[in-house]
Formats: sequence, C-alpha cells, structure tokens
Amino acid sequence: MSARDVLVPPELITGPRVFKPAGSALARGLMGLFGWKVDFDGLPAMQGVVMVYPHTSNWDFIVGIFAKWALGLQVRYWAKDSLFRVPLFGRWAKWLGGVAVNRASSSGLVGGTVQQMQAARERGELFWLAVAPEGTRSRAAGWRSGAYQVALQAQVPVGLAYLDYATRTVGFNTFVRLGGDPERDLALMAAHLAQHTGKRPEMASPIRFRT
Repeated sequence: MSARDVLVPPELITGPRVFKPAGSALARGLMGLFGWKVDFDGLPAMQGVVMVYPHTSNWDFIVGIFAKWALGLQVRYWAKDSLFRVPLFGRWAKWLGGVAVNRASSSGLVGGTVQQMQAARERGELFWLAVAPEGTRSRAAGWRSGAYQVALQAQVPVGLAYLDYATRTVGFNTFVRLGGDPERDLALMAAHLAQHTGKRPEMASPIRFRT
C-alpha cells in the first residue's frame, strides 16, 4: 500500500507561501472600478489543483480572466489535444495555459495530467490546474471527480477559489491537503466554499460527487 492509499483526515495548509507573483496593478485597478477585489497571498507549492466554485454564469469567465491577470498567475486548464493542432489557435490556447488532453490515451484524462504535473515538479516549474468541478453553469447533481483524482494521485495541494458576487470578491487564499476519503475531503471544502454566492445562486451545484 502506498502512502497516498492511506486515508487520513484532510487538513488546511497554514504554512508559508513559497510563490507570490506580483500580479498587475492595472488589472486590480480595473476590477476596483467595478467594485471587485482579489484576496490572494501566494501559493503553498509550485504544483497544485484549483477548485473554482460556484460556476453559474458566463460572467465567471470574464471575472476570472481579470482575476488571473491581477494575480499574475499562469494557471492551466483542460482542453482537447486536437485544439492544439490547429494553426495559430493552438499556440493561443497553449499561451492561455491549456493542457492538451488525449482522452483515447491509455493513461486517460487524470493519468495524463498527473504525469504532466509530476514532470513539472521534477523540472521545478509552476503547474496549477484550475477546474470548475461542477462542469456546467447549470445546476447539476454534484461535482465531477477528475480534478480531485489528479490532486490525490499527484499528491499536491488543492486551492479553494471562489467568485462571490454578493461581496464582489475573488478569493484564492485557502489551501487543503487531501486525506483520501472523498466524503471528509469534500466536507472540508464545503465548509470554506458553500457560503459564497454565485451570479445565479440557484444554479450552484451541491458540493458532492455525482453518482
């Protein structure tokens, strides 16, 4: 049995931040014009997974792009590998942080991403994968589990990010070390995410995995 197969209680990561990008004062200023602010104080590791919740509107993408600019953080996202073979568009997708995913490969979506994250660790490179685990802007039965499995298998921290339209805050300052028990892990995440209000609150999916 490997260390990651042993179930332990999940825990908040409270240690020092090892990477603090400067970000853009211009982006923060533009967000401020619309009443938005960013709560971020750096990353606890060079590799990890970001769970973005709730995701209920197309406006989330626009707010997220400005927040990414304000943070100065190059996060990755999943995209089909075929997109990267399209001239010009492929370069643009990669520049934005796209991670090429070949769903037909033997390693699959999760395994392929874990391999890329481990390779980044060996090179000492930054690799944070940002995922909206609901997988849709409409209310669903729960979260998809792919990003959770990536974090568990790669043994990296999970950052809990939220877009709160009630307070106009983009928060990315809480980090969790998974224990391997989905019920307990998600309960800890819910304790820090469930109170935040999306653009369309009624569309927020419950913080549990789909069955």
